Amino acid sequence: MSEIKKVRGFQDIYGENAKKYRYVVDTARDIFQLYNFSEIILPYVEDVSLFIRSVGEETDIVQKEMYVFEDRGGRKVALRPEGTASAVRAFIEERLYAKGGYHKLFYEGAMFRYERPQAGRYRQFHQIGAEIFGVDSPVSDAELIKMVRDILDALGIKARLEINTLGDFESRKEYVRVLKEYLKKVENSLCEDCRKRIDRNPLRVLDCKVETCREVIREAPVLIDFLSDKSLERFEKLKEYLNGLGVEYIFNPRLVRGLDYYTDTVFEFITDKIGAQGTVAAGGRYDTLVKQLGGPDTPALGFAAGIERLMLLVENLPIERKPVVVIPVVSEFNIDALKVAEKLREKGIKTEFVLKEGSLKSRMKLANKTGAEFVVFVSEKPELKDMETGEQEQFDNVENLIDVLVEKVV
Repeated sequence: MSEIKKVRGFQDIYGENAKKYRYVVDTARDIFQLYNFSEIILPYVEDVSLFIRSVGEETDIVQKEMYVFEDRGGRKVALRPEGTASAVRAFIEERLYAKGGYHKLFYEGAMFRYERPQAGRYRQFHQIGAEIFGVDSPVSDAELIKMVRDILDALGIKARLEINTLGDFESRKEYVRVLKEYLKKVENSLCEDCRKRIDRNPLRVLDCKVETCREVIREAPVLIDFLSDKSLERFEKLKEYLNGLGVEYIFNPRLVRGLDYYTDTVFEFITDKIGAQGTVAAGGRYDTLVKQLGGPDTPALGFAAGIERLMLLVENLPIERKPVVVIPVVSEFNIDALKVAEKLREKGIKTEFVLKEGSLKSRMKLANKTGAEFVVFVSEKPELKDMETGEQEQFDNVENLIDVLVEKVV
């Protein structure tokens, strides 16, 4: 029989990568809680119409990347390609708005997009993200961006912040008209995807990573020149708050993000260390999406970051304490040794009980493989061996040994 292999674009996360994954998630979780965000655990499967109505029917995600299938009840469903739409659906369906005030939620978990696998980008990938519902002030934009910066700083990741404003939908209409006219004139210089986007979603052309398209859009009209005074004033306030928080940023007038629901603020944290697709965290404001999906008129904003991409950039994991290994000298002492291991764990000591039977020599080989800091030999006269110095000490009873060991490792 042929070997069964994982599906292309999916991965097993284990060993050092599993440690990096947990480190990224735990670090982000700690900072979310410092900012008083509450966790929401979202379903992996949603009605496909949720993403068509929110992300946008003409986006690459909906057109080419979603995993869509019909379930046994004949319903057309999709594996979630991103988290914001699900969070908005939950905000409406669970009637969180009825509780008053504003709501700050965070999540982590797997997302699914059928796209070409590349470094840090898989068809099943994982995100951390956060959303704020019910706040219109640019103060919330600034604090969200600062929180993302804090997460990256805590992980030791250097990334530049680029910001832009898309204004509201009304003030964008004239810009879209002018942009289409410009793109029609240079259509032959655009890639195939961008030629399709001219009529369907012209703003996405500004976000294309193909070098020939990037050359063309350098001469394109700039969105900020078409925005309302209200949108411009809001953007100035955001910059003022970021300056006040000491958050450095670059104004990028071409930054649009790839989803239809964004309004006003958009931002990306970008690194040059993982190739052209260097965005590690991104987000923005989406003030019309809650109403668009059937909820009350509610301003909102959020961000998401790819965990695999962050893992690529994490260089130094916290130093892990080596385990203490417990070995019964002969099998008659198995129960005593199990009890020793239990007592050590109760003291908060990372402990490995050697599970395989065999000679003392073979068990010591296993202890060496675990990188043991100390080995406890359990017999009538228990002994403690320091694996770094090779020193070995005998004790009258287990209790005395544990007291000495706790002083050494806790």
